[in-house]
Amino acid sequence: MRTAYSVADYLLDRLSQCGVEHLFGVPGDYNLQFLDHVIDSPVIRWVGCANELNASYAADGYARCKGFAALLTTFGVGELSAMNGIAGSFAEYVPVLHIVGAPCSTAQQKGELMHHTLGDGEFRHFFKMSEPITAAQAILTEQNACYEIDRVLSVMRRERRPGYLMLPADVAKKPAISPVSVFTDELLPLDHACLQAFREAAEARLAASQRTALLADFLALRYGLKKSLQAWVKETPMAHATMLMGKGIFDERQTGFYGTYSGAASTDAVREAIEGADTVICVGTRFTDTLTAGFTHKLTAGQTIEVQPYAARIGDRWFTGIPMARAVEILSELCRQHVTRQALPIHQPALSQEYHQGTLTQDNFWHTLQTFIRPGDIILADQGTAAFGASALRLPSDVDFIVQPLWGSIGFTLAAAFGAQTACPDRRVIVLTGDGAAQLTIQEIGSMLRDNQRPVILVLNNEGYTVERAIHGAEQRYNDIALWNWTQIPQALSLNCQAQCWRVSETVQLAEVLEKVAHRERLSLIEVMLPKADIPPLLRAITDALEARNSA
Repeated sequence: MRTAYSVADYLLDRLSQCGVEHLFGVPGDYNLQFLDHVIDSPVIRWVGCANELNASYAADGYARCKGFAALLTTFGVGELSAMNGIAGSFAEYVPVLHIVGAPCSTAQQKGELMHHTLGDGEFRHFFKMSEPITAAQAILTEQNACYEIDRVLSVMRRERRPGYLMLPADVAKKPAISPVSVFTDELLPLDHACLQAFREAAEARLAASQRTALLADFLALRYGLKKSLQAWVKETPMAHATMLMGKGIFDERQTGFYGTYSGAASTDAVREAIEGADTVICVGTRFTDTLTAGFTHKLTAGQTIEVQPYAARIGDRWFTGIPMARAVEILSELCRQHVTRQALPIHQPALSQEYHQGTLTQDNFWHTLQTFIRPGDIILADQGTAAFGASALRLPSDVDFIVQPLWGSIGFTLAAAFGAQTACPDRRVIVLTGDGAAQLTIQEIGSMLRDNQRPVILVLNNEGYTVERAIHGAEQRYNDIALWNWTQIPQALSLNCQAQCWRVSETVQLAEVLEKVAHRERLSLIEVMLPKADIPPLLRAITDALEARNSA
């Protein structure tokens, strides 16, 4: 039975206006009052997860596909379990609203010794912990709830980062007035003089450039510029590449795309196309250690035009307050005038699709998988051999590629895939995860089976933490894991299991199984047996760089 319109309903309506259709989380007694409204909601569907960490990963995967997500936990024990996932969303600019069901306002005011607290009568410990990993936070009261909900959501939408709302159980039920207007983003005032100065400086630079290249990264995705960048390189043929986090921005099988730029670990063709240009337009880039093989990139300030969310740089001069979309519009327009006659360097061929016989290795695994990828897929690759091996894939158009190399929390992809498939039920989801990573979040396969999801999950079994072995302690037992019977896991996680499972160790076996699962008739788990010490070339360069820095 529907109750009177409340704060809970207001929050759900605002989430719906942000594009949210599902709420991930785990129930707890402090959030049950709010959950009743979620169950009754005509616009938001509850999606229960195996634990709060997985729920935070699922919300992250959902937000990367839909642009915004929400997560519900209970106070203390629940929210602390989710913080790792929220921190990853903050580091990688993913807007996830973390709603925390909290003890009633009167209990907090009296300082009562409640369960799920530290037993000291203080209720703001965890709120303070959330501050460094969220862009905006609020403790909701009957008086401020609607205003604070709007404020936190506004900041999240502008900064593309998580937010935090503490929602006491009694406040969720308090009466509220339905929002009278659709949620809109406040545009920051544009300094037209600064914009004109940027245009003039950019035109002077591009007019004098003999060879111009475009390097894009994940912030271009977060701020919705994928189509704009694709149109840019289609209208103005020019050398272009992405960094690993931005992989999937371009149609990677088209002329002019060179691959993944990773500093000294890049292929010769990629490095020449980017570092060899006298002007490199960097859109949404972040030069982190794992993305640059230990900061081995050779791009100078004088060589680059840098575009960030609300600022742009040409040489040593910053132009602040310019939205990324506006800067991209200006630069693409100028490139049409000044870059059209520039010759491209020698093009880097796509990853070979020739058939490789024999026992599976990292090399022939990725070559075989290349033939399986098709337009519209969502590919999630876990940190380690999966992500860095997948960097060599040439993705067709409209593929979403989800990795987490900055935060780098292993196990992320299995639960994130649950969120991605929830967001996009009609698209094919492919999960690439190591056996060590999968052990952290494997429970969410149960949720996938419960919700009749049909992802293709490839567990790369190399008997432990291979990426750690490559960095340090190749033979040390701290890099070993318990060896599981992976093909039996789905049956253990669902009473009415419809999954299909295989273990493959030969290239021909993998090719045959991939052909069988191509149309995703049911959840498919493929255990891929790989040599223990075999790693992709890019990962070897990065692990060598990390070991050198860690040992310094």
